[in-house]
Amino acid sequence: MRDAAMWMNTLQGPAGPVLPEAPDAVDGARRVVLFGPPGIGKTTAAAVLGRRLGLPVLRLAPRPQDVQVPYAGLLELALALPSPAARELTAELDESADEPGTSEPAGTALRLRRLSVALLRDASPMTLVVDNAQWLDPASAAVLGWALRLTPGLPAIVADRAWRPEAGVHWCGENALAVRVAALTSGQVAALLSHLPLSTGEVARIHASSGGNPALVLALADAAPPPSDRVGGSEPFLPPAARRLMDEWLNEVPAHVQELLAFAALDDRPDLELLVRLAGPAAGTLLAQAETAGLVDIGREDGRVRLTASAIGAELMTRLPASARRRLHTRLAEAGHDPLRRDRHTALAAAGTVDSRTALHTARAADRARLRGEHVLAAELALLAADLTPREDTHLVTERALTAIRDAAHCADLSRGRAATRLLLQHEDRPAPRVQALLALLDASGQRLNGADELFAGAVHEAAGQPDLIAQILLRQAIRANLNEGAPEQAAALAAQAAALAQAAGDTTTTALALTMQARVQRVLGSPGTDATLERALRTPRTALVAVNATPEHLAARHALFDDRLSEARTLLLPLLFQAQQAGDAEGTVDVLRGLAEVEIRAGRCAQALDYAARAQALTDSSGLPAGPACYTSALVEGTAARTGPALAIARRGAEACRREGNRVFLSRNLYALGHLLLVTGRAKEALEALEEVRGLEALQQVHDPSILRWHADMAESLITLGHLEQAHELLSSTHRSATDLGRQSVIPSLERVQALLDAAHGDYDTAARRLTDAAGRLSHLPIERGRTLLALSHTERRGRRRANAREAARSAADLFTAHEAHPWAQAAADSLNRLERNASDHSGRPSLTQAEQRCARLAAGGASNRDIAAALTVSVKTVEATLTRVYRKLGLHSRVQLAHTVGPASE
Repeated sequence: MRDAAMWMNTLQGPAGPVLPEAPDAVDGARRVVLFGPPGIGKTTAAAVLGRRLGLPVLRLAPRPQDVQVPYAGLLELALALPSPAARELTAELDESADEPGTSEPAGTALRLRRLSVALLRDASPMTLVVDNAQWLDPASAAVLGWALRLTPGLPAIVADRAWRPEAGVHWCGENALAVRVAALTSGQVAALLSHLPLSTGEVARIHASSGGNPALVLALADAAPPPSDRVGGSEPFLPPAARRLMDEWLNEVPAHVQELLAFAALDDRPDLELLVRLAGPAAGTLLAQAETAGLVDIGREDGRVRLTASAIGAELMTRLPASARRRLHTRLAEAGHDPLRRDRHTALAAAGTVDSRTALHTARAADRARLRGEHVLAAELALLAADLTPREDTHLVTERALTAIRDAAHCADLSRGRAATRLLLQHEDRPAPRVQALLALLDASGQRLNGADELFAGAVHEAAGQPDLIAQILLRQAIRANLNEGAPEQAAALAAQAAALAQAAGDTTTTALALTMQARVQRVLGSPGTDATLERALRTPRTALVAVNATPEHLAARHALFDDRLSEARTLLLPLLFQAQQAGDAEGTVDVLRGLAEVEIRAGRCAQALDYAARAQALTDSSGLPAGPACYTSALVEGTAARTGPALAIARRGAEACRREGNRVFLSRNLYALGHLLLVTGRAKEALEALEEVRGLEALQQVHDPSILRWHADMAESLITLGHLEQAHELLSSTHRSATDLGRQSVIPSLERVQALLDAAHGDYDTAARRLTDAAGRLSHLPIERGRTLLALSHTERRGRRRANAREAARSAADLFTAHEAHPWAQAAADSLNRLERNASDHSGRPSLTQAEQRCARLAAGGASNRDIAAALTVSVKTVEATLTRVYRKLGLHSRVQLAHTVGPASE
């Protein structure tokens, strides 16, 4: 049996269906065994691979009842092939079925093997697919395996749930390639469910619940949404279709394995040590069986044991009555090695009762979890403490429920926040804590404020006549008006009212936050008082901790980024990142990571930008946060520093998510990223469509400051490319006026670059070249923008028939992009330079190399390794590899030996 490979489920097209794609190892393999748990997509994968081989497909698909019928599979094969050999095999099977006795005569066995080989040899060219091979009867498997061994040219694909490579040679042949069908990623689940009106959070929950199992994804998505509120970690019931699939999956392992999995499901951080304490030395063997069935992942470095889908735990819990769950929690409390987890299980064992002593102990455990930075655990323990508290002690119930809501807000756990709010409202009559609960729940909603009308209405009713509480409600309404409704003037007015009421009530924290919100929307509106308002916010003391993305310091960093004061922005953001991570603030951490990614990509530090963007995207996906913000940043960074294809898919995903969630602010940003990427990949017409929608959204949101989202230059360039010169002129002129009036000098160079393209379109190449040269000179602190301007200069000089100048500009752009690891732009510049150099050669008759290529080639010719070259040139090894590939292609070389004879080594 050959080494196992991985069958990756990948997107075919940016918004197309989720289909499997075979690994490279499958190419040339005549026998393939696809394995994986029920619902993972083996049938689909087998069909895709069968079509890929280009031959007619004969599919056998035994059912569970067939496994007990000898030769049922062989009969299905014979009946599917209308030939004399098939009829002869069918007759022999009929005769063997009529023979008395239980043992098969040797003559019959040999005749069946001979006839099966003849049948496969006489058949027209085809691919044999055996689906559901776990239900192929053993007699048929033995004969068919023997026949396949004697027909090595026949392609065979087997989908087998029960077999794993470690079990030994598969019946279809010792040279068969074993391929595990992988689960879908979060992005693939989002694509699979894109036809449904689901929020990003709902998609993230379905991905976690299903573990990326496609059949389970669809079963969960097609059912009515299950109750999402949970107390004490209980899982919602699964819909019937999902339960049927889970039952089939769990029945792959015996009852004692399922019992151990139940323990793992009840613990929030199960590990091997805990499970050995519960099951003894047999735990390792039991877990190995579960891993073979695809139910657990036990290969983690930290020793943790993870259920591959949370629905596994949900189904196991559904099967257990409450009394049995409490007994298991008691055993877990006794066996646990982490004091906090022991306290958790003690509280869960007491769930459904009222116990003041356990409640106090659990509340203290929540405090310790919070200090340890485990906010998810703190939220669960705080809610358990509130639920265990005697109801006559209303103030204590309220205090603990409020704590649970705030902990839930820290980790964006909206469902637990709702459960705690419901508990508080049932037992608390005082307005202030009721309003605080509703406000904390609104904060837990994060950017998902769309549809929060009932919460706002309830809070306003409870806060009547109390200006400090009303100020806090007005602040949240201002955030909603700006983010979800795209109404910055309304948001500014609400924020100003909130600041005034809070200041009068002596609430300096709310005053600072309201002023920050006011300054945010003033910048959008282009109001002259923005800086003064922000300065007031920065001076106002805060007496309580707040989310970092709501602080004036974070807004000051964003404004510095808009103005291209990148060092200042970075200096402000780095301590905010530490604060957000320490607080366990997922949404705040994502926003700061996004800001750092945008700073680094503007500064030309592409590797750092990719790292920050990837971290923001991963945290967004794992936390179930709205996808729009992270997708916007990821698309821009990926498209600049890595690959434009995936970047386009990310931008589309972000735009679709924002449409579903009603988030106009980040809909316009993702559409801008989409339009920008379409433009730079040569699809100007599609780019213009996306950017036209951005312009419409910006008008609806009354955005007057062109530095916040710089779509104007890209849209003007799209218009020029498509020949709409007058429209481009009008857009450039109006944007230049706005930028000048507001003092947004950071916007001017990109407008000048596109104005030069417009000059060139009118045939004025001299003016265009001067304008581009001047713009490039002002962009030394923005290397990617400078490179883009130099590339535009090269195109302009080429159109003006000044090819030497065009080559020089293209070389400079290529060197700049390569040095800063902006790979798509480096490739574009290199392609442009190659076109210019087709007819230009140096004195030796070889094509010219750029300066970066010459340095890299000389070091390589002198014997330096790629790592040594990377260190010498202060670039990545990946950049060195890409540069040497271009050198080899230009010079027609294939090895370093040839390079050493062609290019002189670098001087010492």
